[in-house]
Amino acid sequence: MTGSNRRGLRRRSLLAGAAAVGAAGTLGTAGCARVDVTGATDGGHLLDDLRRKGTVRMGIASEPPYASIDSQGKLTGEAPAVSRTVFQRLGVKDFEPVPVEFGSLVPGLLSFQFDVIVAGMFINKSRCQAVLFSDPDYESKDGFLVPKGNPDGITSYQDVAEQGLRMGTGVGYAEFDYAVANGVKESGIQTYGDQIAGMEALEAGRIDCFAGTALTMIEALRTGAHPKVGMTDPFTPEVDGKPQRDGGGYGFRLGETALRDAFNRELRKMKQSGELLRIAKPFGFTEEFMTDLTAEELCKK
Repeated sequence: MTGSNRRGLRRRSLLAGAAAVGAAGTLGTAGCARVDVTGATDGGHLLDDLRRKGTVRMGIASEPPYASIDSQGKLTGEAPAVSRTVFQRLGVKDFEPVPVEFGSLVPGLLSFQFDVIVAGMFINKSRCQAVLFSDPDYESKDGFLVPKGNPDGITSYQDVAEQGLRMGTGVGYAEFDYAVANGVKESGIQTYGDQIAGMEALEAGRIDCFAGTALTMIEALRTGAHPKVGMTDPFTPEVDGKPQRDGGGYGFRLGETALRDAFNRELRKMKQSGELLRIAKPFGFTEEFMTDLTAEELCKK
């Protein structure tokens, strides 16, 4: 598989990009043209409909700390907590979670299974062909799980490459490509099902570090089940000296600009007042994950 093909399969940064365009294509589009499957005009009517019904259906995929169903069967995570606050201020008091696989979020939105994607979904050019995104409410960072004390002094993918270290990452993670772009040999990268498997590999000495999004690894470490494993400081990966800034937000059907704009206005107020950080903090988000990126910027990537 070539590097360009592999990049099309990375889970959080690009997965569902192809699915989004494919789903739009089944609705009569050609190539990557934007298509409004709602038939909405003048900004759409969904916000008024939701206010009348009093309930919004939230499409989620189980990925802590962004969104998940806990052991008591309750919806939890940063994205549901933030979006509930926004929708309540927009006059929609109740919510109904609709759990689906991550790759089914965009098709589910386009087929009206739910009203909004609430999953911390990365915003990128491919997805923006089929989804109308809010501005991001967080900026993604990478990080490494390492043996406690970080004996190899790892702070970047360049460190991994220069020292010839054995790196692990998740199946379909964008971090694979970031590592290769910084000189890490593909043969030196092992893939695992999740961070838990990566921590077990670290403890067994099969790898020297495990790369992934910092927030998911912070969440994995919270259990305390792997006391020999620590984590580096979160960082923004670079490729050819250029920072690779990514962010996640909330997805609406194309044409529903009235709802998206109203959502953005409330989100902006929460950012400015510090309320967004206060809501996100219990889920592992800190000041460094807050962002000034816009959906317009990320849709060009």
